[in-house]
Amino acid sequence: QVQLLESGGGLVQTGGSLRLSCAASGSFLRINSMAWYRQAPGKQRELVASITGASTDYSDSVKGRFTISRVNARNTMYLQMNSLKPEDTAVYICYVAAVVAAGTRGYWGQGTQVTVSS
Repeated sequence: QVQLLESGGGLVQTGGSLRLSCAASGSFLRINSMAWYRQAPGKQRELVASITGASTDYSDSVKGRFTISRVNARNTMYLQMNSLKPEDTAVYICYVAAVVAAGTRGYWGQGTQVTVSS
């Protein structure tokens, strides 16, 4: 099984920056991919950014403002968020696809709150 620990959320003003972290631990062979999702009140869950190997992908709403990265040796993923807007306010949730004894499985973190004041 895999446990995900998210951190870095908080309250920031419009135009400010935050960096989110997601650290994976547990019994797994390797992590194939990692991603950040977010969910705001009254909104559907949205894929914000993902990283698989050296390949990254971003939602159009955050492209140019957010950067996803990964430190493989530490099984840790980061999301650098710049030029934050009120519409970025949401719970940000880490997702990991990991190879475990049963095969490749997906795991979700508990989320960290990001609030951007206008």
